[in-house]
Amino acid sequence: MEMEFLRKLPTPSEIKEEFPLHTEIEQIKEERDQILKDIFEGKDERLLLLIGPCSADNEDAVLDYLCRLRKTAEKVKDKIFVVPRIYTNKPRTIGAGYKGMLHQPDPEQGTDMLKGIIAIRELHTRAVKETGFTCADEMLYPENHRYLSDLLAYVAVGARSVEDQQHRLTASGLGIPVGMKNPTGGDLTVMMNSMIAAQSGHTFLYRGWEVRTKGNPHAHAILRGYVDKFGRNMPNYHYEDLRHVLELYHEREFQNPAVIIDTNHSNSGKEYMEQIRISKDVMHSCRMSQEIRRLVKGLMIESYIEDGAQKVGGHCYGKSITDPCLGWDKSERLIYELAEAW
Repeated sequence: MEMEFLRKLPTPSEIKEEFPLHTEIEQIKEERDQILKDIFEGKDERLLLLIGPCSADNEDAVLDYLCRLRKTAEKVKDKIFVVPRIYTNKPRTIGAGYKGMLHQPDPEQGTDMLKGIIAIRELHTRAVKETGFTCADEMLYPENHRYLSDLLAYVAVGARSVEDQQHRLTASGLGIPVGMKNPTGGDLTVMMNSMIAAQSGHTFLYRGWEVRTKGNPHAHAILRGYVDKFGRNMPNYHYEDLRHVLELYHEREFQNPAVIIDTNHSNSGKEYMEQIRISKDVMHSCRMSQEIRRLVKGLMIESYIEDGAQKVGGHCYGKSITDPCLGWDKSERLIYELAEAW
């Protein structure tokens, strides 16, 4: 076998024992989990806003961003429920580049998975303790979810992972909402099939155990745009796209039909400023149709302290080292505008 086994890493249980949570954090998570379930079940009509950096690359900058976001979230809490993005592991199309804090706690240093596991747990813990936010992360590696399972509010399954059996089955056993993105090729039946799997119960192999799940009634769709056969970015957030997804939901027996619009990636062509226009376009669609209004539960926005992106080692505080993000001033203004429009 052509693998070099470097060291055996602690299990999630061992990490949780070494870095336990206070009762106060557990209570915050329980309360926020219930709000999210109510949003996806239509009992709470607030707009869900999943917002934050493309990748959590610097603990101080991320927490600075969250503190700013906390103040704004308080002002719009009657209309918007904010769940920050703290994405600690990043998919890479060709396997090269910064793979996130899980791999590299320091983006300018080498890979250290043990330090990474500890770093992401400490970051998510500090987020709850210092801001009251339980946050979202991407489930890039299903077997790693349990390192953060007592902290996360929301999980996204990415466009490259949504066809994977292990992601789908693991999503069926999470006690929080899981967003299934449409694949990069744009085939919505793939996304719908992933949700059928995630909403169903299964017995399968997970971390060396035979496990059984009951299904996740809060698994839902994320529309992120797609790339056509000519390599062009194609959006799928328009009114007609939302009507089509609604029809696909009606053709199948789903619990809690729901859509989140990812305003960046192929929807924006990674033109981060387009996120402002796209967000407002979705709000307009919701005003035009009560069915669409009930279907669309929220938006996903990539936002950080500074506009744009930089290369690793750029040393501009609060600026993304992966995809370009909307800066804080523009983000804050957009949040107030969304609250007024919703």
